[in-house]
Amino acid sequence: MNASILVVDDEPVVQDAVRWLLRAQGYDVDTVGNGEEALSRIAQHEFYVVVSDIKLPGLNCLDVLERSRALKPNLSVILMTGYASVETAIEALRLGATDYLRKPFELDDLTLSVERALRGHRPPEPARARQLPPAAPPTGHPLVGESPAIVAVREHIARCALTPSNVLITGESGVGKELVAAAVHAASPQSERPFIAVNCGAIPETLIESQLFGHVRGAFTSAMQANPGLFVAANHGTLFLDEIGELSFPLQVKLLRVIENREVWPVGATRAVPLDVRIIASTNRDLLREVAAGRFREDLFYRLNVVHISLPPLRERRGDIPLLVEHLVRRLNGKLGTSFVGVEPEAVRMLAAQPWKGNVRELENVLERAMVMSPGPQLLAHQLSMESAASPVPPSGLGLRDAVRQFELQHVRDVLSRAGFDKREAARILEISLASLYRKLDIDGGDEPC
Repeated sequence: MNASILVVDDEPVVQDAVRWLLRAQGYDVDTVGNGEEALSRIAQHEFYVVVSDIKLPGLNCLDVLERSRALKPNLSVILMTGYASVETAIEALRLGATDYLRKPFELDDLTLSVERALRGHRPPEPARARQLPPAAPPTGHPLVGESPAIVAVREHIARCALTPSNVLITGESGVGKELVAAAVHAASPQSERPFIAVNCGAIPETLIESQLFGHVRGAFTSAMQANPGLFVAANHGTLFLDEIGELSFPLQVKLLRVIENREVWPVGATRAVPLDVRIIASTNRDLLREVAAGRFREDLFYRLNVVHISLPPLRERRGDIPLLVEHLVRRLNGKLGTSFVGVEPEAVRMLAAQPWKGNVRELENVLERAMVMSPGPQLLAHQLSMESAASPVPPSGLGLRDAVRQFELQHVRDVLSRAGFDKREAARILEISLASLYRKLDIDGGDEPC
């Protein structure tokens, strides 16, 4: 198979060895030395597989993994590391890695891993375009629960789905905003048309304009071929703009123009492309406060906020937690290949009592971690690791330096939990860089998370 593969490693000798091996198998191979170069190359070229070292200079590999999967959802990512652990493997696979190789590995292992990644590979979709399977209609809704708040959300979905109006979905990180967007599309007359999701915070600012609006060939130096853009890809369907509050002010102006004129101008084009697209946007920010602070355009806010759906945090619908646990265990069984029959009543009661600052996403992470590490067939209370509930007070007997480090680590973990395990959001709240966040998470001396 003449497939294109990108190798990311800061050691030239590793680049050469992997490139030689894969080229001998008939693959087209390109190499880069850091995460920034990798993302730039991935955005502009169609690779089938990325083979990346976990320890990269500059941009952390977890960030590279998340952003590359955001740009190209069908991209297979194989990670290499000399610092493997169960935790890093789980995190990497959870974020979408196809495989995980521990150095030093046999060359045959890499060949087999690439072959598995390519098996059944579909042609790559446009950057960050994601065609979702049809979501269940409101009668068999993916939003699990019978609390009044969730019933009201389902009613809002049923009403607005039949209209072409734009929708703004708000709520804390991890509450299920993308599920709501997919449900609105699935219940709409355009359900057979494309549903394309775009994480506005995952695409580098230098690339997002051409990814959204498209570009013509030769529009800029690396534009070797035309890209229609995600608005055109979603034409006659739904475009879901996740984390709309992350858009820069200049891009907000261009988005407003697209909504008002119902046409898009690809970068470098001399002719506009007419559009018939429903826009659903979401945010965990208070956009009215952002408008007041001058960070978000008021006219764009009102264009997006035609129909408003507010999702409640999990702590405000604790009665739904037993149903959610049952649903998530069943879904995770399919994902992990396990056969858990459920969760013991004491464990369910313990789960229902937690604060769940990361909402449903945090609950799912807790269950997945327990299912990976437990023998089954039923999850027990002592097998559930409730890290977010840990006390931030360090134990006595520690020196001042160690106590400060332990307090700092717990505070970072607590903020990460409150941010729904969204590392970029946690770094923003902590007012540190993403790279610093990863270093802080490794402050206790264990393996780096990736």
